[in-house]
Amino acid sequence: MTAPDRVTLVRAGDRRAMAALMRDLDDDRLAARDEVRALASGVSGFVVGVTGAPGAGKSTLVDALIATWRARGDRVGVVAVDPTSPLHGGAILGDRVRMQRHATDPGVFIRSLASRGAAGGVSRSAMDTATVLWAGGFPLVVLETLGVGQADVEIAALADVTLVVTVPGLGDPVQTMKSGILEIADILVVNKADSPEAARTVRDLESMLDLRHASAPGQPSSAAPADVPILQTVATTGDGVAALVAAIDQARTNLAAVTGAADAPGRRRKAEARIRGIVMARTEAAAREALRPHGEASALADEVAARRLDPDAAADALMARLRERY
Repeated sequence: MTAPDRVTLVRAGDRRAMAALMRDLDDDRLAARDEVRALASGVSGFVVGVTGAPGAGKSTLVDALIATWRARGDRVGVVAVDPTSPLHGGAILGDRVRMQRHATDPGVFIRSLASRGAAGGVSRSAMDTATVLWAGGFPLVVLETLGVGQADVEIAALADVTLVVTVPGLGDPVQTMKSGILEIADILVVNKADSPEAARTVRDLESMLDLRHASAPGQPSSAAPADVPILQTVATTGDGVAALVAAIDQARTNLAAVTGAADAPGRRRKAEARIRGIVMARTEAAAREALRPHGEASALADEVAARRLDPDAAADALMARLRERY
């Protein structure tokens, strides 16, 4: 199948063509990059990022969100980042079984991606996969991260609205959600809110938001800390999910209404972060290829291993080679 043929099939909503292109994008094939660039022209969509600590019930919550959106006729794509298998290098499906009731729904497309060592909980091909979903007729995309705690912040550069999910009983929220992971939240979700500790967790989060608001007055952000809603859900029963969908809808409306210079800094920061992420991923892949046995720079690794060359000098030499290439 030629690239133009596959682009045409994806635009027609052909699920096999979409899945094949997603696979090639995850494998970082050059031809697939050209195809996704062609698809990106004239398409757009909305990305809901879902992150939080492991065990917070993110996948169950996404499943409940899908059910609510589908009930009103929305077509939903899901990009779920999973751990990487040590055996085959692909995604370990893990908690995605909780979404399997939607697997045969033609209005839902679920794609699992291996994290491939990504430090921020997001696969390198996640946004390209979202572009394929948009082009294939799924304008609403959920991007669920691996869930790696405080380092799981890259999602903020990709998502239009970011949900940070926590649950009662995970320990002191000031310790588990401080720093970056709290700061990226557009909506805070206390899942498993039928727990008697839920009210305390909400109070703790409110106190943390008030503290941030007081300590950084006037600091530019996509939303003032005091404006971040804290919602309670029980994903297994659906309690609170309708209110969460309403909050996401409101965030989407607010984003669509913001135009001009007021929004430029936030959009530019996200654009910078996406470009940096792509450059870092490609540089890492090129470095690995060059340093592998029989690679063009394998001698550098041999010299460092033999302690005849220090790692900094080897890194300088490798960077010089990569600059020549690019």
